[in-house]
Amino acid sequence: MYVATPPTLSDIFGKLRAERLRVLMGSASEARTAEYLHWDKLRHLTPPNGLTSKEWWALIKLSRQPVWRPISLSDPDGSRFVFGMPDEVIQLLHFVDQRCSGEIAMAEVVTADDQARRHYLVNSVMEEAIRSSQLEGATTSRRMAKELLQTGRPPRDRSEQLIVNNYRALQFIREGLGDELTSGGVLELQRILTDGTLDNPDAAGRLQTPSDERVAVYDRTDGSLIHRPPPAEQLPARMEQMCEFANGVNEPGRFVHPVIRSVLLHFWLAYDHPFEDGKGRTARALFYWSMRKHGYWLTEYLSISRILRNAPAKYTKAFLLTETDDRDITYFIIHQLEVIRRAVEELHAYLRRKIKEVREVERLIRGSDDFNHRQLAVLSDAIRNPERTYTFQIHAATHNVTHETARTDLSQLMAKGLLTRRKQGHRYLFNPAADLSEKLRQPAFG
Repeated sequence: MYVATPPTLSDIFGKLRAERLRVLMGSASEARTAEYLHWDKLRHLTPPNGLTSKEWWALIKLSRQPVWRPISLSDPDGSRFVFGMPDEVIQLLHFVDQRCSGEIAMAEVVTADDQARRHYLVNSVMEEAIRSSQLEGATTSRRMAKELLQTGRPPRDRSEQLIVNNYRALQFIREGLGDELTSGGVLELQRILTDGTLDNPDAAGRLQTPSDERVAVYDRTDGSLIHRPPPAEQLPARMEQMCEFANGVNEPGRFVHPVIRSVLLHFWLAYDHPFEDGKGRTARALFYWSMRKHGYWLTEYLSISRILRNAPAKYTKAFLLTETDDRDITYFIIHQLEVIRRAVEELHAYLRRKIKEVREVERLIRGSDDFNHRQLAVLSDAIRNPERTYTFQIHAATHNVTHETARTDLSQLMAKGLLTRRKQGHRYLFNPAADLSEKLRQPAFG
């Protein structure tokens, strides 16, 4: 993938006469663009007010540099990375703040019930595990992958192992990584992600060393070098710096928006590429961890990797734009915020479909003569709460009927394939069938 390297300011201004410089300075306020453009795109656009493309670029750069904010991440030579906060970023951050954190009136199928909430969370974690694995080359179909995770059977090949590992890693960042990031925690996360998938098993759970052949990133289409990461001898110190940044250490009086910090953490791990394999999955997992730590609870329901998988070239280009323009990570920040926005919008669209489906099924079964009012109540609850468990005792108490009536109600629903039954000690437990909504749409129940 080719990205044009911008001309330097010294190269542009060094060839201009003083009179022309004065004219340019007077045009500075008119040279800005609504979009945060890189030279690679700007050079193809028509400049304003008779400027040349290079002059236009120089004025844009002059307006950006004073408001750049440096972070502790640096290139191998010690030059620090920076980012800006243009209106484009502020607007996207406002969207994420509104939709992903706080006491938000979310769609009823997620917040109506704790069991329903867990059901959608588990499905979302599975979806991210599957898509993240496919982004890294797993070939298992989505249907087979969900069956693998739902049944808990052992993986049969490397593709399935990738999916299981991603699922375990997402559980680890919720339950085992803690609120303070450490080098040990990052290494354990990478070990979980790569367990049983590496040609060299010894590379799991450790940084590359000077004795290893250092990895690099190449374009998948033309094989060109995209990124050569820092030398291995720098990795231990850089990992400690990254953890300090993630934890907000050594930054007195300095505020970095939590979403920006989460995106920068993703970029940092991917840039350093400290492992033989698994850097992309580890970077995305750290992003989820950081967003969750800072209270952006809806992020747990989002599948970022599905969007990245649909447009991998945009992800790669966001890195290249940063590396070719004075280590300006703003390009990558904008890309990632756009990905979050799309993921939120797709989640809401999914939830709207689920709500519509629930209401349609409820209307269908209310007009059916196949069920009594108690069974209709069970079915209405079951399609909203797929993880619900029913017993004869609970059903009898809820509807103030005898144990025998409760037994008849639930047994009839099971006989029609709408509930499943299992035994626990001396009790029978009933759960909604996995395809309950589809079954209730069949003409026999409509």
